[in-house]
Amino acid sequence: MSATTDPQVGASSQGDKAALLHRGLGVGSIVFMVVAAVAPLGAACAVIPLVFALGGNPTAPLYFIGAAIVLYVFAVGFTLMSRHVKNAGAFYSYVQAGLGKVSGAGTASLALISYTILLIALYAYLGVAASAALDRYLDVTVKWWVCSFAFLVIISFLGYRDIEVSAKVLGVALVLEGLVVLVVDFAIIFTGGDSGLSAAPLNPSRLFDGAPGLGLMFAFFAFVGFEATAVFRSEAKEPKRTIPRATYIAVAIIGGLYALTSWAVANGLGVDRAAAVAGGDPSNVMQGLANRYAGSLIEDAVVILLVTSLFACSLSFHNVVARYQFNLANGRVLPAFIGEVHRKHRAPSRSSIVVTIASAGVLGALTIAGLDPVLEIYTWLSGAATLGIVVLMLLTSAAVVAFHWRGRGRDPVWNSVVAPILSFAALSFVVWMMLDNLDLLVGSRAAANWVCAGLVASFVAGAAMTAIAMATSPEKYAQILEN
Repeated sequence: MSATTDPQVGASSQGDKAALLHRGLGVGSIVFMVVAAVAPLGAACAVIPLVFALGGNPTAPLYFIGAAIVLYVFAVGFTLMSRHVKNAGAFYSYVQAGLGKVSGAGTASLALISYTILLIALYAYLGVAASAALDRYLDVTVKWWVCSFAFLVIISFLGYRDIEVSAKVLGVALVLEGLVVLVVDFAIIFTGGDSGLSAAPLNPSRLFDGAPGLGLMFAFFAFVGFEATAVFRSEAKEPKRTIPRATYIAVAIIGGLYALTSWAVANGLGVDRAAAVAGGDPSNVMQGLANRYAGSLIEDAVVILLVTSLFACSLSFHNVVARYQFNLANGRVLPAFIGEVHRKHRAPSRSSIVVTIASAGVLGALTIAGLDPVLEIYTWLSGAATLGIVVLMLLTSAAVVAFHWRGRGRDPVWNSVVAPILSFAALSFVVWMMLDNLDLLVGSRAAANWVCAGLVASFVAGAAMTAIAMATSPEKYAQILEN
């Protein structure tokens, strides 16, 4: 096909191709994309009850506040690097700039695997939620995997097109699910909760009751996706200003909403028995509170909007994975055809197709294997992805310090050294807790060992490929991950 009719536009370098992407996203659009990625209603229904149940105490709001503080400090160095590194690869670009190409390639491989398996986990949970809603409201029985693949097709269509189409869809879904969460929160607050409003969930003296490590681990899991702001750098207006603002706003919105909601849930269930009630039936805590305090209509809204919440989350991560692949293709890590830009949609459409094919293939294999969509596919893959993404943050914090230590940046000490060191220390503690409790997340110590081995192997694969190129083909090595 000739250059005048081919909708996929080529270019000579990654920077040239990135320039072809749509550059209309402002702070609001990016915030919508990344807050939708963390699925606020999905977190309210699935994650917050687990923080109570597994943490074993009513101080879940403090876990979310603590996670937000750590991630805010991490964002100081993370967003600083977005000013120095023009590549939209985020984690791997920043690690490469600070720790070199070998580490950068390993980080790229780990990031791609982590986000991809998280997307597949979300498709499984989305299928289950949609199947349950159809059965409840339409008395129609549909297999969960049929719903999953139906949504996969819709998401593939949206992901192929202009990013602003996705942003608008995500914006509508986010507003609706955010409103229903706030309706339940304020219904609990205005009625006084189970036995009067209490500040006990904010009392740090009870923070270490039960198993605080598990509570904090799931609080961090609820934030996964906020870091995707930098992935949309090539499509942002004034990225040096847009990306930092979007990141800080996203952390503030997510942290504030989760802290408020978890405090309301504690009071709605009864502070002294919140952990026990949540542990008895964590999957129906939010729905039960909605019915009790706001009525059956709001409960129905929670059930239905849970589907749209997970849909928005899946769409957002589909776009994130597509853009990771696009950048890696133009960095000579993945095949070059993945790094083409669609002439009309100005989107990495070929990369989107590859994401769809890969997701469908893996999800299909897991379905044929007969794995439970929630207890096995969602739990195992989301647990592995969360660990991988927190490790990526840890590597990025180290890279920020190394980048400035070598004199490659002239920035304030707080931004370039102090904050990254503090975030590195805090995230190291979080990784240690996650490793210590990973067997509870994925089902067994043997499964946890396999998860760790898989994540290590994904990092080693990318690093080894680059190290071999450095030793055998200096010309090829020079082209890898070249910004």
